[in-house]
Amino acid sequence: MDFAYAPPRSSHVRAFPNGVYTVRRPWISFFNRTFRVLDAQGQLVAFVRHPLMRVREQFQIFADEAMQQPIATIQSRQMIAINFTYDVTDAQTGSWIGTLRSRGLKSMIRDTWDLIDSHEQPHGLLEEVGLSWLRRIFPILLGHWRVLVGQSEVATVDQIFRFFVKEYRLTVAADGKNVDTRFLLACALLALMRENHREQQ
Repeated sequence: MDFAYAPPRSSHVRAFPNGVYTVRRPWISFFNRTFRVLDAQGQLVAFVRHPLMRVREQFQIFADEAMQQPIATIQSRQMIAINFTYDVTDAQTGSWIGTLRSRGLKSMIRDTWDLIDSHEQPHGLLEEVGLSWLRRIFPILLGHWRVLVGQSEVATVDQIFRFFVKEYRLTVAADGKNVDTRFLLACALLALMRENHREQQ
């Protein structure tokens, strides 16, 4: 089974410890979405500025707000598609970390992504849980997602109610200890960016 979700071994990338992270973005922004990821002590561990208008979606995860220390790249394979595929790679070496493929039509009711191994075979799932169809009607309801590798739940993403800011909690489960946390963060970001797309509509 070839599934490159191991924690990073290269010395220039600081491995995130397993645990709980807070992902925040402003409620309103016009030309990009800014995400700040904080650890349990409130320290910034990752920063993303996601442009809203690009022909092919690509963005980087940085370790710092000055965007001088890239740690991962997320890039769509397609410009136009129903089922978009995103590759997550190490920003320094270009080595593959993982791949997600959206289930386009199914995601109209419930956001669903297959986690794809290096042989282009599904080996996990990122999916919205709860009353997802009701959230399409009442966006004020809070969102929840889970990440599965095989049959194991390795992480969850839960929206936290806040005024004037969008806030989410990424929790890495005990079964996620062998999963590269950069990939789990990419899963969370793609789910939240799908939320952004619905907000714009």
